[in-house]
Amino acid sequence: MKTARRQAREIALQALYAWQLSGSDPVEQARSLEGFDKTDPAFVNALASGVRDRAADLQRIIAPHLDREFARLSPIERAILYIGAFELAAHPETPFKVVLNEAIELGKSFGATDGHRFVNGVLEKIAAALRPDEVARSRKIA
Repeated sequence: MKTARRQAREIALQALYAWQLSGSDPVEQARSLEGFDKTDPAFVNALASGVRDRAADLQRIIAPHLDREFARLSPIERAILYIGAFELAAHPETPFKVVLNEAIELGKSFGATDGHRFVNGVLEKIAAALRPDEVARSRKIA
């Protein structure tokens, strides 16, 4: 069974996908999606509005870790990376490994065949840049 937070990320992903293609407000889009009522609505709103409001900053965080231009990513990959980078930057209470695992699951569910591997590699580099102490501690334990 999916947690309310996992469902929130899925709803946010769908809303951010639509936002990229149509320019529609992702918060309003999220509220209209089937399953919104089964999520953590405050978290959906935080993700959708946070990515919308900080998209340019998030793109600057993501772009140096890519093997191609940001614009050449699929809208799904962009949305997953936006969500992951936003969580890493703005939600330090969520362990980076949880952020990475959730992004991998989104990639497996919604992305291309091996898209989750690409997303994981990029987000691992972003985590190391944004949360070096947390990443270093996890490597010592492992």
